[in-house]
Amino acid sequence: MSFKSFADYLLLEKNYSQLTVNAYLTDLEAFLEYASKIYDVNAINQINYSQIRSWIVALVESNISNRSINRKMSALNTYYKFLQKVGDIQSNPLAKHKALKTSKKIQIPFSEHEVRNVLDEFGFENNFEGIRDKLIIELFYSTGIRRIELIQLKISDFNFQNKTLKVLGKRNKERIVPLLDSVLKTCHRYIEERNRLPEIENDEMLFLTKKGVKIYETLVYRIIKDYFSKASTKVKKSPHILRHSFATHLLNQGADLNAVKELLGHSSLAATQVYTHNSIAELKKVHINTHPRSKK
Repeated sequence: MSFKSFADYLLLEKNYSQLTVNAYLTDLEAFLEYASKIYDVNAINQINYSQIRSWIVALVESNISNRSINRKMSALNTYYKFLQKVGDIQSNPLAKHKALKTSKKIQIPFSEHEVRNVLDEFGFENNFEGIRDKLIIELFYSTGIRRIELIQLKISDFNFQNKTLKVLGKRNKERIVPLLDSVLKTCHRYIEERNRLPEIENDEMLFLTKKGVKIYETLVYRIIKDYFSKASTKVKKSPHILRHSFATHLLNQGADLNAVKELLGHSSLAATQVYTHNSIAELKKVHINTHPRSKK
């Protein structure tokens, strides 16, 4: 069964990222494989809710987390809504489905001291990888961008004159975030080193490996984990924790909650649109006056 038209709908009409679309398609294919094996049904539009429920039970028994199961149900539900939209089905078997209860994860941010230790005390090697790693950590902590957003950054996204960065967020929503002078300085150094690489596969992309290819998610995660393992005993060390630290430290310094959410490009921004009144000039003021490293 082909999901191409559904994938096109998510990409072109819903503005979902390719990463999200791939995850949805993986979930649909997994369910179709289950339905074919257990019920000898080869089309998702022929499935009823009791059969979906049996898949949920099978997932629970396989120790799949409720959060992951809810994501799979969201993929299915979105697909059924698409089938209704194009007239392939009359009713959505998941219309009355209730999501499984999930426990809220407690995210413990790095302290200002821990971040300061990584950036100022431990030192980075004065070579391509060392300067790249420092810029990655500085960008995460000074802008609060997501891991996928950082990976997708292009050199052209930087406006060095205005000291801003254009970020392409979820569902292809763009936002402009201010940059600290210290970050711009590191960025200039990194680009100089980057331009000395013997071979570059994609000249547009900002972050590359030493082989000249686009940086990838597991490498970014490993960079954060390796450096912060020297400074922090916290269990979770990831790009998301740095993003969480960015927001927490700004709020601790008195930043306005709405301004911080706009800087983060939080999904609630699209839903409520309560943060759109903040101009980039106002965001710059909040950012510079409250970010711990702006005083350096």
